[in-house]
Amino acid sequence: MTPEAPYLGRACVTPYPRGEVLRRWLWLAVQSTLFRWSPRPWHGFRARLLRWFGADIPAPGQVVIFPTVRVTFPWRLSLAPRAMLGPWVNVYNLAPIRFDYGANVSQHCHLCSGTHDFQVWSMPLVTRPITIGRNAWLGADVFVGPGVTVGELAVIGARAVVVKDQPARMICAGNPCRPLKPRPEPV
Repeated sequence: MTPEAPYLGRACVTPYPRGEVLRRWLWLAVQSTLFRWSPRPWHGFRARLLRWFGADIPAPGQVVIFPTVRVTFPWRLSLAPRAMLGPWVNVYNLAPIRFDYGANVSQHCHLCSGTHDFQVWSMPLVTRPITIGRNAWLGADVFVGPGVTVGELAVIGARAVVVKDQPARMICAGNPCRPLKPRPEPV
């Protein structure tokens, strides 16, 4: 019998302890029922559910979280006051994801703080935190990859693919995303 040829994902195992897996399953049940079915204006209710599962949300009544938002690990989420997560935003926070004061994330954005080391057959998980700066705005359908920081008051154009840090007070767009021009001070 010939040995099996190598393949990606061989001998792959979950990096999470059993307790964390169980905690995530419980969160999935709550997210797919109470969270998802809550009326649209109940942003504070959803923030409190996230807090109950360990999210860092100091002012639940001062954030906007739509019922269609998906959060993988609430205990790795930080939402400062006046932050907003729009409809259908996916917060795939395998590492911590922080939204600073006034950060605004538009519909269908995907923030992914994890990837895999494809140079190893088992493809182990590699995670790095994401920070969306104070009053930064992500346009519709933006993808933000692991380890990215979006600077204060930056604007990221719709459908951008952000795989590197973006500077403060700049309008940035494209695939890959890059700074295009300074952002004027809001009035």
